[in-house]
Amino acid sequence: MRKLLAYPLTILYFIFFGTCLLFFHPIQWFCFNVFGYQAHKKSVDALQLCLMRCLHVLGTRISWDNPHNISTKKPLLIVSNHQSMYDISPIMWYMRKHHVKFVSKQELGKGIPSVSYNLRHGGSVLIDRKNPRQALPAMIKFGEYLESTNRAGVIFPEGTRSKDGHPKPFKTKGLEMLIKKMPSALIVPVTVNNSWKMLRYGKFPMGIGNHITFTVHKPMEIANFTDKHVLLSTLEKTITDAICID
Repeated sequence: MRKLLAYPLTILYFIFFGTCLLFFHPIQWFCFNVFGYQAHKKSVDALQLCLMRCLHVLGTRISWDNPHNISTKKPLLIVSNHQSMYDISPIMWYMRKHHVKFVSKQELGKGIPSVSYNLRHGGSVLIDRKNPRQALPAMIKFGEYLESTNRAGVIFPEGTRSKDGHPKPFKTKGLEMLIKKMPSALIVPVTVNNSWKMLRYGKFPMGIGNHITFTVHKPMEIANFTDKHVLLSTLEKTITDAICID
């Protein structure tokens, strides 16, 4: 019965979701080209809020637990497990005062209204995961940009999303590069739970009635870790220990 109900709700969700992307695409273009970065950022923030609200059609609830007062005067490296594309908008919305940018695969930079435009023009980095000669210089430049602007970069070290919630081993090469280029940064570990359930039936129909939770753990000062391997292992354990599979 639950899956049967998911079919009409998914169709309705896709209509709202697609409308949001199409509506905000020209708004982003206008804001960026006429008023510049700050106006463009506000349009992107509004887009993320609308995309989150679209999920209510599916009976989705989102909880964000962040008891920490995180400084906006330091660059941030937000490191999270990855369960679905629905991890992205809440991080962008709830961390919006930190000017969130993403490490994203190159393929997402084309063809998706609003999303591709923001990735190309909003300060995120697009990498070719199969081409280290392109990816590593791009990551270096990205880390230097975040360090100099006190903005926040999000990286999903698993590389690809977990389809059942169980974490994949972290791939740390890109993360290590960002840590090296962001010596004054705070690392903010985030654990996502239940986002994978949005795709429990595949892309259609979508899962309904899910409660997606985000837990923001205590930030870590990169400068306090002389051994980066200890930092990486502590970071991975902090994130994965809080994953709940049910």
